[in-house]
Amino acid sequence: MHCVDCVAEAARSAPVARTALGAPLRQGRPVVTLTIIGLCVVSYVLQLVLPGWTRLWVFSPSNALDEPWRAVTSAFLHAQGLPLHLAFNMVALWMIGPYLESTLGRARFVTLYLLSAVGGAVATFVLAVPSYSPVPYPSAWWGGTVGASGAVFGLFGAVLLVLRRLGRDARGILGIIVLNGVLGFVLPGVSWQAHLGGLLVGLALGAAYAWAPVARRRLVAVVAPLAVVVLLVVATSGALLWLGSRSLLGGP
Repeated sequence: MHCVDCVAEAARSAPVARTALGAPLRQGRPVVTLTIIGLCVVSYVLQLVLPGWTRLWVFSPSNALDEPWRAVTSAFLHAQGLPLHLAFNMVALWMIGPYLESTLGRARFVTLYLLSAVGGAVATFVLAVPSYSPVPYPSAWWGGTVGASGAVFGLFGAVLLVLRRLGRDARGILGIIVLNGVLGFVLPGVSWQAHLGGLLVGLALGAAYAWAPVARRRLVAVVAPLAVVVLLVVATSGALLWLGSRSLLGGP
């Protein structure tokens, strides 16, 4: 016979089973991955039934400074009338998300996903060609971008390095990155800038999470995302300074 307090104390002192990268070993469904997929599907339905839903949350460089939250919300939107856009991104997310969520843990995984989405938006902002007259030919500066592909590319980059760190074969995911990267330049209407930005953020955070010293994993889980945020702010500020100088000089 054991008292309730004794059992609780024993449970608190028992070692916690962890993954190779220090995340608590969880059983059951990948809650974060399923939540992201659910939000994307619900948002797509709202895009179809509410005419102003896409316009309310879409990201474009022209509105990035006034409404910066669109860098995240646009990652939950997809091209209307093109359900394959949503399907491809969700299939990719389902293929990689559960593995990263269980290996890294929920907190690091959701941070990776959201910052990769922001990285894709920042790259779109930095690499967009400004146009000071939005008509009759809107440029990338005025056009909107939607889709989870920037965040998914971040997961691609992270899982590549996690697999390498754990000594597993990463050639498959490397091939997927190369193939999808090429398609970004071949297929019309694909934002290769968002893919590039998301991939770079995913590689940075994936390296930090995978090679963090065991005793410093919690610290790295906080410092690495903050460092990425600082770099994204610096990149955005640099682009603004360049655009300002071009405007003052009368450049295009």
